[in-house]
Amino acid sequence: METAPRTYEIRTYGCQMNVHDSERLSGLLESAGYVRAGDAEPDVVVFNTCAVRENADNRLYGNLGHLRPVKDGHPGMQIAVGGCLAQKDRDTIVKRAPWVDVVFGTHNIGSLPALLERARVQDEAQVEIEESLVTFPSTLPTRRESPYAAWVSISVGCNNTCTFCIVPSLRGKEKDRRPGEILAEAEALVAEGALEITLLGQNVNAYGSGFGALSAAPDDVRAMTAGGQSAFAGLLRACGGVEGLERVRFTSPHPKDFTDDVIAAMAETPNVMPSLHMPLQSGSDAVLRTMRRSYRQERYLGIIEKVRAAIPDAAITTDIIVGFPGETDADFEETLHVVREARFASAFTFQYSKRPGTPAATMDGQLPKEVVQERYERLIALQEEISWAENKRQLGRTLEVLVAEGEGRKDAATRRLSGRAPDNRLVHFAAPEEPVRPGDMVTVEVTYAAPHHLVADKPARAVRRTRAGDAWEARQAQGDGATGVSLGMPSVGRPARPAEPVSGCSTCP
Repeated sequence: METAPRTYEIRTYGCQMNVHDSERLSGLLESAGYVRAGDAEPDVVVFNTCAVRENADNRLYGNLGHLRPVKDGHPGMQIAVGGCLAQKDRDTIVKRAPWVDVVFGTHNIGSLPALLERARVQDEAQVEIEESLVTFPSTLPTRRESPYAAWVSISVGCNNTCTFCIVPSLRGKEKDRRPGEILAEAEALVAEGALEITLLGQNVNAYGSGFGALSAAPDDVRAMTAGGQSAFAGLLRACGGVEGLERVRFTSPHPKDFTDDVIAAMAETPNVMPSLHMPLQSGSDAVLRTMRRSYRQERYLGIIEKVRAAIPDAAITTDIIVGFPGETDADFEETLHVVREARFASAFTFQYSKRPGTPAATMDGQLPKEVVQERYERLIALQEEISWAENKRQLGRTLEVLVAEGEGRKDAATRRLSGRAPDNRLVHFAAPEEPVRPGDMVTVEVTYAAPHHLVADKPARAVRRTRAGDAWEARQAQGDGATGVSLGMPSVGRPARPAEPVSGCSTCP
């Protein structure tokens, strides 16, 4: 008698790297015969964890505690824990939650199916943590969550030593992919319908450093840096030559590696979008020094000025940490000064919290919660005011919007659709008379601006049906369980928005 396939569910916490890793975990499990659980209770629950928050372990063990009675009532159910917290805590997880079946780290996500089977056969927990990368993740099967936009990893790991960040110790030193592999993946994604890719790395614009000395780098890297340009600038220009690739983005860069040739490549490569996420973290030189950030306020604002000169319509976003140990009122005022000068389209703002295992966690000058909260609220109020003003400047502009799936939570009630403008602003627009699909392009005029989105309520000026829309439609016809898995080269699509908010780990640079 044929048995039903085992089902799985993945719960993702943290940064874009984790979200993309979860796509790979889905691909691995589906290649091994598992199917997504949907609304039913899953046979396997995988936690892909983040370690950047002070209470990350409490959140994990709380969720594991809630699952224990579910597992007791579900014979054969398995629980696996991976990601950064698993890499950090290792054996502690099974000691604190002995009902966990598998623990795996950031360097060996490809082992998950085998570890689940071994745990089932041997009826005991399997803990496998590697100290260095076993297989570059992009070679693993991947279940892409969207047929029109995709993450493309160009590197893993980080060589920086920021005092608030634990990622280098959990992800390891930077390792870069060959340019030919990256471009081949981009071409494969386009062939399957994708219009947009986001180049992904823990410190994306340091790309090339993982190859060591240029004289010893592979031939394609040396060719890409001919004339003295950086490897990342060369990669951006090379992406401009991928036929059918309409939008290229990247995240997250580090100001110390953000060179003039990267700005030139952005400005001169038509499919590189006019959007830039540039982490600030603090506007105070003293705090930046304590954070071990190798740039200062003048350098940062100089980059912003150059980007705006070369790309006047660029939307610039950032990350800011409030209340870092030792931050004074004067230091915080310097951060507010940079926010006023840079006029960010939006900012991901975080109240400092101790990351266990980081130098900052044991520094003197830890600030009281009420002080951090007050500064945080002032920063939020200022950035909201600037975001709203910057969005009002978009009124009357005509934008080509890439129709998205699941971006607008009120779309059904307002009879609108949603998508992203070239500068990555969220646009809600009146549904055209002709049917449009996620992945299609709609040209609209902005009629209203709010701090976090734009509205275009006039009739659409144009609708362009695309290969990406065709791919989305084909996926719907196939049904959820039959999509998005390939062996080796990833299939298509940008991940769905995670249930948990993306954390500051996504932008350690």
